[in-house]
Amino acid sequence: MEEKKFAGDVYPKFRAAAVQTAPVFLDRDATIEKIADKVKEAADNGAKLVVFPESFVPTFPYWCLFLPPVDQHPLFKRLYENAVEVPGPAFARLQQIARDNGVYLSVGVCEKSTVNFGTMWNTSLLFDDEGNLIGHHRKILPTWGEKLVWSFGDGSSLTTHETALGRIGTLICGENSNTLARYALGSQGEQVHISIYPACWPTFRAATNYEDCLRVRTCGHAFESKVYNICCSAVLDEDAVMQMTEGDEKTREWLLHLADENKPYAMTMIASPAGVPCSEVLTDNEDGIAYADIDIANEIAPKGIHDIYGAYQRFDIFQLHINRTHRRTAYLYAETDDEGEELFPYTEPADTED
Repeated sequence: MEEKKFAGDVYPKFRAAAVQTAPVFLDRDATIEKIADKVKEAADNGAKLVVFPESFVPTFPYWCLFLPPVDQHPLFKRLYENAVEVPGPAFARLQQIARDNGVYLSVGVCEKSTVNFGTMWNTSLLFDDEGNLIGHHRKILPTWGEKLVWSFGDGSSLTTHETALGRIGTLICGENSNTLARYALGSQGEQVHISIYPACWPTFRAATNYEDCLRVRTCGHAFESKVYNICCSAVLDEDAVMQMTEGDEKTREWLLHLADENKPYAMTMIASPAGVPCSEVLTDNEDGIAYADIDIANEIAPKGIHDIYGAYQRFDIFQLHINRTHRRTAYLYAETDDEGEELFPYTEPADTED
């Protein structure tokens, strides 16, 4: 029987792709060319939104979780040397990849300051299909050992982005366990959520079940907010393990055999507003791309049942206040003469978000 069509507003439909793969360890330019190849593959398969994992360019600093701080300096230096400036040549290449393939592109990068030498952030960049930067989110609070690597972000990027695909929001790794951060995006009309992760998270010597943790987070937020949630994680390859543990055979063996203990590796999937997978689920540190056909209209009926940002909320009881001002290193005041002219004119650097 032919489906009846009724007059009314039409909402976006598109294919999303979440790429689970490994970067070229601590090689920014080679990793970006790998992104170019994967984006083309996804676009050839009809994807309009392509997502890459946390700190994919040039790698996630796994060493901060298992190496003593005194042994991390060489890797920290290499990470900074291969980090991404916004704007900069690597940034421009990512713009070109999005533009050439006509896709919205979400990429996790290690970002370095254009002003303060040595400062880095855990950042997610979102480009539209013409290569324009529309989302620039710095992780508001580095998690655990990440504090040895990254500076804090601020509330200025806790926002959603109005696009032809719907309103898109992004959180990085542990932020997806922060109830208030997730609520901040949902309260701004989020319809598509991007959540990005590293390949594994060894918090204990005995491997933890990271895969199930991510599955719960992904499906939980999708169901709670009635959104599509794109969970995208990386792969940890042997080359990365060998470079991070050079001369440390005990740590190398531990990392290489994490999978023998439990399910320590991440997973990649896309969850529907019903809180269930609507794509292939990639696990076990395997390379692949998870695809899902997204229909924003599928979020309407569940909101009629349980809308925590609208009819199913008590705003007279609960209130969330969000400080969305940029955090700066310093606030500089000019000295003036009797006529109010600056005696020592100062031009503020472009990187005002520091």
